[in-house]
Amino acid sequence: MRNFFVLAISLTAIFSFAQVEEKQDSTDYNPIEIKEVLIKSQRKKMFADKAVYTFDKDALDKARYAKDLLNTLPELNVDPISNTIKSIKGGTTLMLINGVEATDNQIKSIKPQDVVRVEYFDIPPARYSNRVDQVVNLVTKNPENGYVFGTDLTSALSTGFVNGSAYANITRGKNNFGLEYSINLRDYDNRENNNSYAYTLPNDLDEMVNYKTDENRFDHFGYTYQNVLLRYTNTDSDKYTFQAKLNLDILTSFSDVNGNSNFFTNQNSEQHTVYKHNNQHYTKPTLDLYYSRKFGKKDEVSLNFVGADYTTNSYNFSHEWKTNTNEEVYQYITNLKAKQTGLVGEIAHTHDFTKGKLSSGYRISNNSIDNNLENLLGTDNYNVNYLEQYFYSEFSGKTKKLMYRLGAGITNIHNQSKEESTNNWVFTPKLVLGYELAKNQSLRFTSSYKPRTIYSDELSSNVIQVVPNIVKTGNPFLKIQKSFGNNLIYSYNSKYIDINANAFYWYRKDAINGLYKEIYNSDNKLIGFAETYENAQNSQQYGVQVSGSVKPFGTDLLTLKIVLSPSSESVKTKEGKTIKNDYIGNYFSIASVYKNFSVNYMFNIPTYTLNGAFLSTNENNNHLFMSYKKQNFTFSTGMYWIGMPSEYKTKSLSESLVDYTSHTQIWNNKNMFVLGFSYDFSTGKKTNVDRKLQNQTAGAATF
Repeated sequence: MRNFFVLAISLTAIFSFAQVEEKQDSTDYNPIEIKEVLIKSQRKKMFADKAVYTFDKDALDKARYAKDLLNTLPELNVDPISNTIKSIKGGTTLMLINGVEATDNQIKSIKPQDVVRVEYFDIPPARYSNRVDQVVNLVTKNPENGYVFGTDLTSALSTGFVNGSAYANITRGKNNFGLEYSINLRDYDNRENNNSYAYTLPNDLDEMVNYKTDENRFDHFGYTYQNVLLRYTNTDSDKYTFQAKLNLDILTSFSDVNGNSNFFTNQNSEQHTVYKHNNQHYTKPTLDLYYSRKFGKKDEVSLNFVGADYTTNSYNFSHEWKTNTNEEVYQYITNLKAKQTGLVGEIAHTHDFTKGKLSSGYRISNNSIDNNLENLLGTDNYNVNYLEQYFYSEFSGKTKKLMYRLGAGITNIHNQSKEESTNNWVFTPKLVLGYELAKNQSLRFTSSYKPRTIYSDELSSNVIQVVPNIVKTGNPFLKIQKSFGNNLIYSYNSKYIDINANAFYWYRKDAINGLYKEIYNSDNKLIGFAETYENAQNSQQYGVQVSGSVKPFGTDLLTLKIVLSPSSESVKTKEGKTIKNDYIGNYFSIASVYKNFSVNYMFNIPTYTLNGAFLSTNENNNHLFMSYKKQNFTFSTGMYWIGMPSEYKTKSLSESLVDYTSHTQIWNNKNMFVLGFSYDFSTGKKTNVDRKLQNQTAGAATF
């Protein structure tokens, strides 16, 4: 039986750009500057939707490459798992170099002395706002002939954990050639999972019987993700930019599960044995072509095309039997071969007016998948297609001390599956206002309305067996979710403190909600339950988030980074029941930099948040890392999950038809000791591209 999963196309909005004195600052659009505060090692300018940082000689000398500078920003940290820059607030952070979407390797290839400034958008520009939570743009110096080479490796000593990369860039005149390689390998043989399912079903005499399954499973799982990127750029910063990228993603993953379970029928108990195996692999080539042309001093037109064509193979085998008698409880195979073609096209135009800038354009993306599937229901071959269109226009300007950004767009989402075809048009406005309260204080307000694309597993009609009497499937009849959100942000910064306090409220109509639903046979008799999705009437979330950094000595000798977010969330189900949850999101980091030595300790207190009709915890953190820099080398060491395994918990709510709990622990991660080193060498600087459009096709299709 072939496993099905269709990775839905991400909705991407368009970004409006502005002209500033430095031609490479493509993300700036003449907003009013709210304030400028000089602190040691950093100078910060606050705008309505971003903060702009510049660095003094001391900060530049301490950093080995641009990535080290980003790690000093109040709301950014190096994520210890992926070794990439992320926001301490969570969510998705997009990295740009001179307005061009950039990889972690590209950021490492930039010398600190080449960084003119860093723009941190905590309110993303319009074209990114539907797919990311923060945007970081590095503005660098003009290009000159030269080359850059570097390599980076971090590995655990006692288990399968490797992050590695290598990169090279060569610049000759207007031409730049880049080559990158990265690998992330995980191979864990000691993951423990305890699941419990309790529910009531009628027997053949229509008498209600209490059922319960208690599972204890251990599995060996892992994956290897590799990326190879070849890039060519030809640019004349006063006239045009052309860039061609060939990107190759290679993924293989596997899991082997061995376990046992107690299956209860009222007071009777049976011992069951469980074995599961799954694997997945794909090789995804992607071609990305970009061209931008300036017409005079006020107009610019940009074009972008992205295409990918590849096949994903997914396999899943599950078997459960009675331990004493070997009598089969269930056995099935899910097998999927998905041939996928993704295309993205975009055109954008910007025009400068005396009092602002207008950005307009059109984006279309299409993802077509031919599925050859075998599952519990038999074999099938069918096609699905996901088409999205986005028309947009945005004007940014200022009047006295008030900066504003007004945007309006129309999003069309047309999903066509085997069972259903939907076509939705959604108006997507956005408002951003900023006002200076004092030299080091500001007040900002944002309001937006946007759709949320339905994910693949939510739409999938594939069926898999979870335990006896319970299956898991998607819902191809889901409607898109529409979100209306407001944020009121107070910002304060000085030599010692850089803090944002954000009061937020989100209302989501037709919220996509996970739950258990009853399964009936042809005689209308209840025979089991399905874990699936439905459109709830609405969901709401509100609270206050305080985030930023505190430097007690006003230097990098000691930096405390913190996120505290007391919040309340609720879901009103299709039947009218209201589910509510209160929590305090949190994150803490303590860092110290002294000469060439640095140390960083980060931890959190996991909290339960709503995940449909379930409550799930975020991943626990308790990590310590140290590094030493010597010329072009950095040597590092650290320990993950000190005194504890990585841990994940889920439980159903009282409204659920099935009483479900899950507790997963990866014991390989407990006290995981790692060593790492990195090296880079450079001369000159690489070509910096002022690119206005960045797109990508949909991801691999699996279940």
